[in-house]
Amino acid sequence: MLCTMAKQIILGFTIFLIGVLFFQAVAQTDDLEVQALRDLYRALNSPAELKNWKLEGGDPCEESWTGVSCHQSSVIEIKLEGLSLTGNLGHQLVNLKHLKHLNLSQNLLSGPLADVFGSLENLIMMDLSHNNFSRDLPASFRALKNLARLYLQSNEFTGSVIFLADLHLHDLNIEDNHFSGVIPESFQNINSLWIGGNQFHVGESYPPWKFPTDVMPNEQNMSSPPTTESSAIEKYPSHESGNNRKKRPGSGGIVIMVIGAVLTVIGAAVFIAIRTHRSRKQTLDSLEGSISSLQSLPISAPQGSLAAQYDSPDSSSSDSPPLISPWQLPPAPTMTLKMSKRRSFSRKCKIPICAKLYTVAELQLATSNFSPVNLLGEGTLGSVYRADFPDGQILAVKNIKTVTLSITEEEQFMEVIRTASLLRHPNIVALIGYSVGHGNHLLVYEYVRNVTLDDALHNVLCMPLTWSLRLHIAIGIARALNYLHTCCVPPITHSNLKAANILLDEDLNPRICDCGLAILRPLASNSVKIKASEMAIADSGYVAPEHVKRPSGNPKADIYSFGVLLLELLTGRRPFDSSKPKGEQSLVEWASLKLHDSESLLEMVDPTINRTIFTRALSSYADIISQCIQPQKEFRPQMAEVAQSLVSLLQKSGQEKAKSGKDKTTAEGAEVDPCERSFRSTNSRFFASPAASYYSI
Repeated sequence: MLCTMAKQIILGFTIFLIGVLFFQAVAQTDDLEVQALRDLYRALNSPAELKNWKLEGGDPCEESWTGVSCHQSSVIEIKLEGLSLTGNLGHQLVNLKHLKHLNLSQNLLSGPLADVFGSLENLIMMDLSHNNFSRDLPASFRALKNLARLYLQSNEFTGSVIFLADLHLHDLNIEDNHFSGVIPESFQNINSLWIGGNQFHVGESYPPWKFPTDVMPNEQNMSSPPTTESSAIEKYPSHESGNNRKKRPGSGGIVIMVIGAVLTVIGAAVFIAIRTHRSRKQTLDSLEGSISSLQSLPISAPQGSLAAQYDSPDSSSSDSPPLISPWQLPPAPTMTLKMSKRRSFSRKCKIPICAKLYTVAELQLATSNFSPVNLLGEGTLGSVYRADFPDGQILAVKNIKTVTLSITEEEQFMEVIRTASLLRHPNIVALIGYSVGHGNHLLVYEYVRNVTLDDALHNVLCMPLTWSLRLHIAIGIARALNYLHTCCVPPITHSNLKAANILLDEDLNPRICDCGLAILRPLASNSVKIKASEMAIADSGYVAPEHVKRPSGNPKADIYSFGVLLLELLTGRRPFDSSKPKGEQSLVEWASLKLHDSESLLEMVDPTINRTIFTRALSSYADIISQCIQPQKEFRPQMAEVAQSLVSLLQKSGQEKAKSGKDKTTAEGAEVDPCERSFRSTNSRFFASPAASYYSI
């Protein structure tokens, strides 16, 4: 018996050793693919965000390089979205022959694409959107025969899209570039197509575009590709060829030959068992993920819905660029191309509402029946009240005053709640709950003290904000807007960004209100619309030129408003002040000509901080403002660029201060609360109005 047990133990240990050696042998990454990733790392300027990546040595598959997924010894996925990466793609991607997923979206990559796609015939999804890539697409795009999803939107690409004509694409988004020429006829066969914001010539030859020009597919709701590490292996098994792989010393084959034919069979059996177990587990995981995705597919709503969740970075940190780690849901299996004005192919799958459902009675009790004593402020959607709950929790209840809503409008309201409930960012006031029914439409938010940026800048009871604190506030707002514009699918625009809509919490961090509510503006009651019209004059200075003429949800309008906010922080002036002389009433008009003149620029700085700003910092800050308030929206930068520029400015300011050996003035010392703790303004527009463009309605 003991002899038999000993033999079993020895046999089991031998099999275990064979398995370990075998898996070690196949885990090493192919040399050419390692070289390709090193070249990419070098082209991306060796960013610290890419953990374990190396310029020399290293093994991506064994060492789990950030964003790299492997199948045996082959790289099959590169996922590096939202890391503020700079640089380009390098010249060796052509060696990643087993690559299936490539996602470099929402970064700051630039320059033309090298002609490196000729060998990437296994590529299924590629997302290069929301970068600064430029010039024409390379001819090697023609080789991407298995590509199903391609996302190139929000770049600076130019020229023709003819190299995409013969690809068998399911999703294609090339919006907001500078593509020109004709639209290939084959694009009509693409299920989900977005081509707006380019310079195409419709109706010309090669081959003619047959869709009616008045229903061009330029405003579809779109879902981004899956970015979770999931089923790249099981869904798309690797077709490997032994001829293009180097054999390594110490491989499983050599060990098995030494052990013998019998142990070979046993080892193979163990290997197959392990693989079968893993395969079953992957299948179950994939099935669970699919069920979860089906429960939370993107919805078609005019303002857009969230399909990304913020991986809360420390937004108060000033020594690093914002890191955004979005989780994006897979696209809905529907055809979203709009064929006519009366016909649309879409099927809605609801995302869960991530907010608590309150009864009206609960909120009436917490607000003392919406007593004036509990009133925090009034906005263009209704009033906001402090709510004190029996368990000691303090929240804020926004009582939205609407006209009598139809069934469709009630559904629209619920979609807005669904979208807003998913927004989670340290610089955005979070929606906690809601209550609907019997004509009530109540939203419950986390409570942030009732001090707005407008109060801090313009109320005489507040101490002046220091220059560095103003920069920190600007960075926090920029990061929140970048989250709305890039991490939400489709992007969410605020549409009424202003100082009165930004609260300062106890730690002086900015918190933006009313995110995701812009769509509700047309549903407001007549009394609320009158209130909105009264506010429109004071807030008109924030509104982008194109937003006045034609209200829209374009993120570039938010960027303009943010530029005005930057001006307000710099000068201490209101965006529109009727008490000023006529030539100085509009802050943008008054300041635009002074931004590029050093002497005039110094004169326009808020007197309370003019001795605390270094000249170089002031010039850089003025450049950022100038870019944001460009009259033509096409020339305004993306929010990610603006946020990065502000972070760099803050870092450089700190370095200059350190070199000088002392602060420029004692006023730039420790940050203190600009407003007394007891200060409360009953006129503060807490959670004030969305959609400034609808004020006149």
